Amino acid sequence: MKTLLLIDLQNDFMPGGALAVPGGDEIIPVVNELLPQFDLIVATQDWHPTDHGSFAINHPGREVFEQATLDGLPQTLWPVHCVQNTEGALFAPGLDTRRIKRVFTKGMDPRIDSYSGLYDNGHKASTGMGEWLKTEEVTELHVAGVATDYCVKFTVLDALAEGFKVNLIARACRGVNLQMGDVDLALTTMEAAGCAII
Repeated sequence: MKTLLLIDLQNDFMPGGALAVPGGDEIIPVVNELLPQFDLIVATQDWHPTDHGSFAINHPGREVFEQATLDGLPQTLWPVHCVQNTEGALFAPGLDTRRIKRVFTKGMDPRIDSYSGLYDNGHKASTGMGEWLKTEEVTELHVAGVATDYCVKFTVLDALAEGFKVNLIARACRGVNLQMGDVDLALTTMEAAGCAII
């Protein structure tokens, strides 16, 4: 079954959003154009509580984009974004959501972040996506979304580790690039792990 996995195409990651990914809105028409080519469409959604430990505001005296530790893991401190049941957490306007069969939310545990659509950052809890895809007899994924150097990368790496064949649709992804070269490094890392960049 030809499967498209859409990563975090939410308002807060679009221009003007709380954690805008440069050019994030440019991929919405590209994704819409791709949809008819796939039998199954699945999406992820960042779905944070207000007290999430990845938010800089919940660490008095710390700044946005500073490096910290959360649940024993390195953590970038982010602006407040994609808070549950807020406008920022909704799918981007213009995205055709009618054919999305299943949405997997992530990042609900305030004690640990969850970049990947399959697991939290410590691999302590599964979102259920990997298991569900296997029950749907999916063996190969095509991935699009934001951000290339964070949630896309970690989803791809976890999917590969779970035994899925993964193809990244490069023109349908955009990255944060907090440090120059982050996106290129992410692409190299994914390719080295076995992902086809298409």
